[in-house]
Amino acid sequence: MPTRVVVFTQQGLDALSGLDELEPVLVDRDDRSTWPAQARAVVTAGESTDGVLTVVEAVEGVEVVQTLSAGVEAWLGRLPEGVSLVNGRGAHGGSTAEWAVTVLLALRRGVPGFVRQQDRREWAEVGSPGLQGAHVVVVGAGDLGEQTRRRLDGFGCTVTLVGRTARDGVHGTDELPDLLPQADAVVLVVPLTDETRNLVDAAFLARMRDGAVLVNAARGQVVDTDALLAELRSGRLLAGLDVTDPEPLPSEHPLWEAPGLLLTPHVGGHTAGSDERAWAVAREQLLLLARGERPGNTVGEHY
Repeated sequence: MPTRVVVFTQQGLDALSGLDELEPVLVDRDDRSTWPAQARAVVTAGESTDGVLTVVEAVEGVEVVQTLSAGVEAWLGRLPEGVSLVNGRGAHGGSTAEWAVTVLLALRRGVPGFVRQQDRREWAEVGSPGLQGAHVVVVGAGDLGEQTRRRLDGFGCTVTLVGRTARDGVHGTDELPDLLPQADAVVLVVPLTDETRNLVDAAFLARMRDGAVLVNAARGQVVDTDALLAELRSGRLLAGLDVTDPEPLPSEHPLWEAPGLLLTPHVGGHTAGSDERAWAVAREQLLLLARGERPGNTVGEHY
């Protein structure tokens, strides 16, 4: 018998169809008559957590909730007992790492300032430190951290990976106080957890060297916004943010006018083909489930 999988979009139905091992069922969250009596998995493509949970709790036999995103903080601690959470790790790592390197390179080469000069029709030659030879500390040693490291290697950077715990080739977060003063840039690619919330506080920022760049491709709540604003206003640090706290950023928020900041509206993973890549990852994980294996992206089994 094929593994029955609940999906909420036509794209999901198309992505999981045509496989003998999977039986995707398209449901309408507002129409219970479309809900199957039984299914082994439910895939969410960004639908309301509460709405998806209603389906999960009503359908018998659900063993897995599969997300298309790598970030799953909205789901932690909310699934019924016996239901595993599987994320989309590997789908967005390449594009998000591309964003992180783009922003870091732009800041190290002074591109935002040149854009403003262009708006003013002003020709002023200004030097920059560049990225070649820079020491970059990447906080987060999962798929996204590795993807970022590989791209930075191509620019001749020295890259130090930092994970929750030390292992071969990876430093532990307890080593950050000693690593930060050595770094020309710090790139954040960690999931949002109780351990990483406000990880980057005033003390963290104070240990970064003058002129260093902070790049946040993780979640806004990983950084203390007020502490970062103080450093930006002083002119001591630069920053690139794809995520903010709060988010979306209100139009009156002081981050909009903070000096030395390059800000984008949470678009790191949004590139051509991102949806297709996410569904391909979900399909791989669901096929493992159908074959009686543990999905490799089960949350809590990797970092």
